[in-house]
Amino acid sequence: MFGMIPFERSDNNLFDTFDSFARDFFRKSNADLPAFRTDIRDAGDSYVLEAELPGFHKEDITLDLKDGILTITAVHSENAGETRDNGTYIRRERRYGSFRRSFDVTGIEEKAITAAYQNGILILTLPKAKPAEPEIHHIAID
Repeated sequence: MFGMIPFERSDNNLFDTFDSFARDFFRKSNADLPAFRTDIRDAGDSYVLEAELPGFHKEDITLDLKDGILTITAVHSENAGETRDNGTYIRRERRYGSFRRSFDVTGIEEKAITAAYQNGILILTLPKAKPAEPEIHHIAID
């Protein structure tokens, strides 16, 4: 029934105008929106990256690090089905999806990165690289 209403309801609210503009702008463009939400915060000697991946199992997530680029990939496949005693389907649904995001991790101690996955949140600790101190060479005087 709601699909038959020709116009969107509006209260002439200024915020609704901006929300609908943004929604229409991104819907009509081919802009790639983030595959999953990510928060990155500075924890002093490291950065903490928190990625929301609800519904995934730890085994569905891979982390790759190559040439200073960290790539998080999550692949999800799910089959749900209900059958009667004689095997005819009452309902059968499938859901597949994959998400991938990449991050530049220059300035990070790559070998010290740690990861944990709890309650749908992937938490990466990215220790900051210590600045290289210049070496001092003493030269003997003859």
